[in-house]
Amino acid sequence: MRDHSGAVRMATDLGELTPARLTAGRPEAPREAAPADWAKSACSLASVRSHGVRSVNSWAYARQTLPESGTAAQWVCTRAETWRGSGSRSLAQFQTADGPTGAVAAKAEDSPACGPREPRVLAGVRWKSPGGTWYLLGAGSKDITSLASSGGDQAQGNVLAVRTERTARVRLTGALADGTKVSTLR
Repeated sequence: MRDHSGAVRMATDLGELTPARLTAGRPEAPREAAPADWAKSACSLASVRSHGVRSVNSWAYARQTLPESGTAAQWVCTRAETWRGSGSRSLAQFQTADGPTGAVAAKAEDSPACGPREPRVLAGVRWKSPGGTWYLLGAGSKDITSLASSGGDQAQGNVLAVRTERTARVRLTGALADGTKVSTLR
């Protein structure tokens, strides 16, 4: 769409009276979105239909090299803001280079996570490598300095990749430089 000044803006129909504005970029400085910003995230918007959403921002918070394959994946946070101020929804997605869409790894409702007040985010998934090995992958935003799993695995930095069982139930936690603990979206 073009606004009165001629600027191009992306919007989508989420079952409301007015379309929801789509933006991209870190929550404290979102910009107008381009179609490529939403290519793998747009399908996740079905979960926020008819909830009074006025705007949705999407941004890549981490990149990770996948074990065995060496290809890159990105972790994306998508946050929907409502007209009423409450009821926001955040989704952390795991997106591989060869996958058509992202997989929702975690979600939160009425949380400041992934937004301008608290831009940090943490999520994890089980992923099967091309060789058939299962891994626990996790990623946090850039201010997270270490990750740990409930299985005892740890990593310095904001990404983690460790072998796991296909059915393993594992929780991730992160830590900031000052030692403050960070949980996954919920």
